[in-house]
Amino acid sequence: MSSAKPEREYFLDSIRAYLMLLGVPFHVSLIYSTQRWAVNSQEASMWLTVFNDFIHAFRMQVFFVISGYFSYMLYLRYQPQRWLKVRMERVGIPLLTAIPLITLPQFFMLKNLTDKVGDWNSFSLYDKYNTLAWELISHLWFLLVLVILTALGMLTFRWLRKQQRRIDYQQVGWGKLTLAFMVYALLWCLLRRALFYTVPNVFADGLFSVAVMQTLTFLPFFMLGALAWKHQALKALFVRFNPVMCFGAIFVFAAYTLNQRFSSGDGWLYEIDAIVSTLMGLCMLNLCFSVGHKLLNSHSPRIMYLVNASLFIYLVHHPLTILYGIYVMPHINSDTLGFFVGLAMVFAVAFALYEIHLRIPLLRFLFSGKPQRKQPLKT
Repeated sequence: MSSAKPEREYFLDSIRAYLMLLGVPFHVSLIYSTQRWAVNSQEASMWLTVFNDFIHAFRMQVFFVISGYFSYMLYLRYQPQRWLKVRMERVGIPLLTAIPLITLPQFFMLKNLTDKVGDWNSFSLYDKYNTLAWELISHLWFLLVLVILTALGMLTFRWLRKQQRRIDYQQVGWGKLTLAFMVYALLWCLLRRALFYTVPNVFADGLFSVAVMQTLTFLPFFMLGALAWKHQALKALFVRFNPVMCFGAIFVFAAYTLNQRFSSGDGWLYEIDAIVSTLMGLCMLNLCFSVGHKLLNSHSPRIMYLVNASLFIYLVHHPLTILYGIYVMPHINSDTLGFFVGLAMVFAVAFALYEIHLRIPLLRFLFSGKPQRKQPLKT
């Protein structure tokens, strides 16, 4: 256990916050994309579809690298049991809070105001359970994955801590790293294809899809973040701009877009998506870290405000976006204008709710998982 606190990584805090806040334009643009969602405009916008694809192609891969980085940092600071308690509180309490306060009301809103849920009364008992699993997890899926990765961290981080250096990380470049991730992605594809041929219905199960398949998808990125903390040569690699990775992101994103347009769920859509998204995640990891390290690696009260607000904004923006899509979007003829109006409205209401929740100690605790410090008595 180490009691010394390292210098704060401001640029990583900032990147993580911006990635969370990107959830708002992602879901608002989803309304106007070719993807079928809870609510959609009558005619899809091509540029908003591409914009939506771009955000989705890399955002969570980079997010989980940063999560693994900070998680392993805290693991070394605390005793393992203390670390598990702290991390589970920070992630689990907001997850458990958001289900009854956000996604459950959102489910009734979707059920009564849209056709997304379907004919609830005709559902079997399992169909009702599975629909609830999908809708109650909803946009909180990454918190569930973080809970699982944290629990797994008791094993993976213990192994990582005891691991003797068998690899000279000074010699690890993007080529070797990409090859390693491609091998993992291919193994993931083989697992998915085997399940698809043997028990295809399992992919319709919401809990399995998130708790198993999504966890396996992001596990290597989470562990890559932990490795970057342990081996600073990896972090140095990430923050050093590499033009090959930058231009690679352009070509990989083109492949991602083509796969989304021309592949099907019954074919190789998801396997190709896994490989392309893995490559996109690595390319954008370098771009995000290098640009962020150069531009965002300093203390700023405004940035710290966004860092502190980002999780709450992400949690509440989803039902706000759906409400916008139901009541406001049909009255705006222009998709581009509607997108920017939606952004302004969702952000405005979300930040207003954030300011309200800051003034209620119980809500501050429930949406952050952090015990609130008592204010010193004035004399």
